[in-house]
Amino acid sequence: MDVKRIGFLSFGHYQPIPGSVSRTAADALHQAIDLAVAAEELGADGAFFRVHHFAPQLASPFPLLAAIGARTSRIEIGTAVIDMRYENPLYMAEDAAAADLISGGRLQLGVSRGSPETALRGSESFGYVPAEGETDADMARRHTELFRAAIAGAGVAEANPAMTGGQRGALAIEPQSPGLGDRIWWGAGTRATAVWAAEQGMNLMSSTLLTEDTGVPFSDLQAEQLQQYRDAWAAAGWEREPRVSVSRSILPITTDLDRRYFGASALTERHDQVGHLDGGLARFGKSYVGEPERIVEELRHDAAVADADTLLVTVPNQLGVEYNAHLLETIVTRIAPELGWRD
Repeated sequence: MDVKRIGFLSFGHYQPIPGSVSRTAADALHQAIDLAVAAEELGADGAFFRVHHFAPQLASPFPLLAAIGARTSRIEIGTAVIDMRYENPLYMAEDAAAADLISGGRLQLGVSRGSPETALRGSESFGYVPAEGETDADMARRHTELFRAAIAGAGVAEANPAMTGGQRGALAIEPQSPGLGDRIWWGAGTRATAVWAAEQGMNLMSSTLLTEDTGVPFSDLQAEQLQQYRDAWAAAGWEREPRVSVSRSILPITTDLDRRYFGASALTERHDQVGHLDGGLARFGKSYVGEPERIVEELRHDAAVADADTLLVTVPNQLGVEYNAHLLETIVTRIAPELGWRD
């Protein structure tokens, strides 16, 4: 086992409910910036954020990513994931390049078809309707293709000779941020979509659930997904090495406050769960809750964590910056080094 990078993943929830320190959208945004700064100071490698629409969670990611880029100097900044059904690919390309330039080339953008949203056909309210014979997943992939072409410098709009001194041909979006194209990840929920991501030359981002179930433990099913991705990458003949991340819920208990928050979970959330999601069966990975030594031992038997180069730890962001920094400190000092991180 050799985890090369470890970061946190925040869903950016906010609600004025008892126990929540993140009660408003402003709270969620400012605390996300502060937690990224704290994570960098602790030595963590990444600050990643989920994107949801029509819900009290973080949504439009690029102002947040740019703000974090301006406040930090080393940590990777990313998304897990942007729902491409909702995106204008060219405007997104401009936003992404600008945020990447502000950060000095540290963006790691996870994109995908996204997960079920609270709004019925929400992307249509944003103005994006699948073409005839096209699914919303097809539309997300089409948006992704145009976005990737735009950040790679492809011409996407015909020049106006009256405004360009006679220049003709296609114009690329501006600004451009060199290297951003190699830092796009596809959030794959099945083995087949992981293979597709490899064929397209995108890095792989795999979550705490897969929208398929074969009866084997989640970590083994996910490890199979990662291996099929790597095999497809090799078969495609890409020159660079791909990056692969997995997400896990890791909640170490070292204080009475930890025990008060998560002690019950240490007894109940010890197994995978199988349920229905988006019209089919899905397998959800278990949470890792308990004493750090026990978590280390359990993670050593997680085949997907062993095969990934990046581990994203989901955080309970509504408990605030101070508490989440405490959790991250325990992880980077008492758990991650035992998994080969920074050996």
